[in-house]
Amino acid sequence: QVHLVESGGGLGQAGGSLRLSCAASGRTFSTYSLGWVRQAPGKERDFVAAIARNGLETYYTDSVKGRFTISRDNVKSTVYLQMNSLKPEDTAVYYCAAVVSFWYRTRWDEYNYWGQGTKVTVSS
Repeated sequence: QVHLVESGGGLGQAGGSLRLSCAASGRTFSTYSLGWVRQAPGKERDFVAAIARNGLETYYTDSVKGRFTISRDNVKSTVYLQMNSLKPEDTAVYYCAAVVSFWYRTRWDEYNYWGQGTKVTVSS
């Protein structure tokens, strides 16, 4: 089992950058594939990015490709989401999620463990 805690959300400006972090407890962080999922007010969950447990394979939804970068540090048991060129439509609560898997997963309902979320608001 893994406990996830996100941080780094807040207010950003269009065109600016924010970096989200998700710290995990437990000793088996390297066995988990990780993802970031967001949910805007009144909308369904939207899968954003995923990273395999080896940190080499990544996936991005089309709307964030070239702007967001997911990475992980298995020593620090932390996954990051670097968000550049922010847009107002990136406004949402961002959740990190984990599942025991070698490969990344691209559907939010495939993840077993979730953080509490961190709110990101992008002003125009």
